Amino acid sequence: MKHHLQQIHPLAWTIIIGTMFGRLVTSMSIPFLSIYLSRVLGASPTETGLTVAVSSLAGVLISFYGGYISDRIGRQIVMLISVFSWAGVFFIFSSAQHLWVFFIANTLNGLCRAFFEPTSRALLSDITPSQHKLLVYNLRYAAINLGVVFGPIMGLYLGSAESTFPFVISGMVYVVYGLVLSFQFRIRRSDLPKQVQTLAPSLRAALVTTTRDRVFLLVLIGTTFCELGFGHFGSTLAQYLTLNPNIEDGSRMFSYMFSLNAMTVLLVQYPIVRTARNYSPIVSLIIGNVLLAGSLLLFGWADGVVLLFISVILFTIGEVLLFTMMDVFIDRIAKPENKGLFFGTIGFNHLGSVVAPVFGGLLLGHFGAENGVSIFVPLALATGLGLPFLWRARQHQLSRESNKVFQTSA
Repeated sequence: MKHHLQQIHPLAWTIIIGTMFGRLVTSMSIPFLSIYLSRVLGASPTETGLTVAVSSLAGVLISFYGGYISDRIGRQIVMLISVFSWAGVFFIFSSAQHLWVFFIANTLNGLCRAFFEPTSRALLSDITPSQHKLLVYNLRYAAINLGVVFGPIMGLYLGSAESTFPFVISGMVYVVYGLVLSFQFRIRRSDLPKQVQTLAPSLRAALVTTTRDRVFLLVLIGTTFCELGFGHFGSTLAQYLTLNPNIEDGSRMFSYMFSLNAMTVLLVQYPIVRTARNYSPIVSLIIGNVLLAGSLLLFGWADGVVLLFISVILFTIGEVLLFTMMDVFIDRIAKPENKGLFFGTIGFNHLGSVVAPVFGGLLLGHFGAENGVSIFVPLALATGLGLPFLWRARQHQLSRESNKVFQTSA
């Protein structure tokens, strides 16, 4: 293992470590946004849902361009502009006092993420040898969750549910992250592979490239429903726990559940991925969808801490299967010159995260937070709608592999 870790490019380590600190500070602020809006500003569940959802909506609208532009003008420019802009967005959050300002800030938050995330993932793919890519993707995902283990607890004690001060810390960390990236790009420029700077096809041709791949298109649709289920954890569930009169100190409970989610990732990620790598990534996506839908059902039926925590663990296993193997899936089907394009296009599945807070907010407003079953059963059923699309994608993939074997033998 030590030998494999030494083979990872220094710039990849910068992204992995920067991701850890980035998620540490954002997870102590952003997840509490829905609680802050409803508790401090008095926003309704629907208003809160819309404000939280706009970040994902902005990401959906621009994610394709984020990866596409990075293929055209280079990863470095896109990453540096977006990371420093992201820092500025957190400073806007810290000074916001009105709901409309939070709405604008969260829109910009989604835009910055849509440019930075697919570009950084494409760069990791560019600079990592094929035999080490699964390790790097999993290190990045572990870094995300290592930050999220401590972030919510820090946010709880910093008063993120009642104060915007933690956003100042987030902004400062992203400034430092940007400076370190800038330095690394300067000293490692000669190490970057040539394909980072190659030109992508025209936008129209790029759209055709991604949508013509039937397996990719079906996975995109299927994972949109997975994102719908995943999006309720930081929005609908947070409001449900806070507003439910039968749950004491719901914001504290949510922070513990958020940290449990991250700790579970760190514990189960390696054995799950070690097993899942022997199968098609789409199989992992199918199982992940089933687990997300099932855990949402348990959230609605949970009447105590134990069942809530069991639900979080099942939810997390599904999350690991979905998001660790998604990068592997994209890396396997995308050509080197189009990786930014495919990593960007898969971001359209965040449409599910757009719908999730609004859908959940409407159910909360209609049924009330004390009626968990009426809220989470529809959410689970909606998440499960992704299963037939993923299953169909697997069938097309098997057919494609059979044709390749036949042509090779012929």
